[in-house]
Amino acid sequence: MEAFLVSTGIVALAEMGDKTQLLSLVLAARFRKPWPIVLGILAATLANHALAGAAGAWVTSVLGPQVLRWVLGASFLLMAGWMMIPDKLDEDGDAKAPRFGVFGTTLLAFFLAEMGDKTQIATVMLAARYSVWAPVVLGTTLGMMIANVPVVWFGERVTRRVPIRLVHLVSAVIFAALGAGAFLTA
Repeated sequence: MEAFLVSTGIVALAEMGDKTQLLSLVLAARFRKPWPIVLGILAATLANHALAGAAGAWVTSVLGPQVLRWVLGASFLLMAGWMMIPDKLDEDGDAKAPRFGVFGTTLLAFFLAEMGDKTQIATVMLAARYSVWAPVVLGTTLGMMIANVPVVWFGERVTRRVPIRLVHLVSAVIFAALGAGAFLTA
């Protein structure tokens, strides 16, 4: 349960102001069809984070516990620093109808946007840290949905009221604490 709850919280915080959250806002404004967008986000996130969780589980089988502890500690500290760098999304301004429909466009755009993203890397690290695949993947997916679904439904009103800088700071502190914890555990 700890892996699920920590994964949910970390990703929900890490996603605030992230490029995929900005992508949610752009898709909602462009298509104005929230259900296919939300379902596309869910499908893309499950697929992407399932692969990331598998990579994290694989890492634990390849590295010894001591090496893994140092790699995870350093990775969490690097993630804490990365959280302080805000994401931007390039808008192409293309107004034509989507080739793959709203769901397909969202699925593809989200899957690709998550490649190498903070939350994907966090999923790899959390799966390696907790050595459990399903609770981490389900938790990180829920965290993504917590952060992105309100943006799809309520758009810009949500992003104007949430102090993104504070959310990034809190996320950075949590990642730093996880990194320090990894270094301190035997």
